[in-house]
Amino acid sequence: MKMSTYDLVLCALCAAVTCVLAPLSIPLAGEVPISLATFAVLLSGILLGGKLGALSQLIYVLLGSVGVPVFAGWTGGLGITLGVTGGYIIGYIPMAFVAGLLYHLYGRNASGVRKYVVMFVSMILATAVLYILGTAWFMAQTKMTLGASLAACVIPFLPGDLIKIAAVMLVAVPIEAAVKKAVPDSSAAV
Repeated sequence: MKMSTYDLVLCALCAAVTCVLAPLSIPLAGEVPISLATFAVLLSGILLGGKLGALSQLIYVLLGSVGVPVFAGWTGGLGITLGVTGGYIIGYIPMAFVAGLLYHLYGRNASGVRKYVVMFVSMILATAVLYILGTAWFMAQTKMTLGASLAACVIPFLPGDLIKIAAVMLVAVPIEAAVKKAVPDSSAAV
């Protein structure tokens, strides 16, 4: 995949946004905190498309894995990436890919309600991918049952994730429009 300087800058910017937002978290009784990471991941996918969105999150995961404190609660290191929440952290990569791929294929050039419906469905499916990967990893690490894992890792997060999806929908379209206006030949991403 040949990438332009423009694409590289957008990947770096979206990785940086995730690095800034993901550490802002609220610890819960279980192992998985509430954070703004999924907002940043979904926004990256929607703005950059599948491949570049995934690349931006790969950069984020690698930064955190080598010890930069960019994970929830200002943590970092391979121990976190391979720990009980590691499936969610690694799952950000396919989450961005799915959201970006589906939106760019079916909604990016649409207008009106269709654009928003495709964006919403893309992010719901991407979130489902994250939940599946992260919860399977969590279950393997903790030996908890599916029901207990869903109660700890999915159900408490559904309302917040819907709010984050709505927030992405509110900011992504104006950002797309602003970038298209500022950089008319920005067809690769955003």
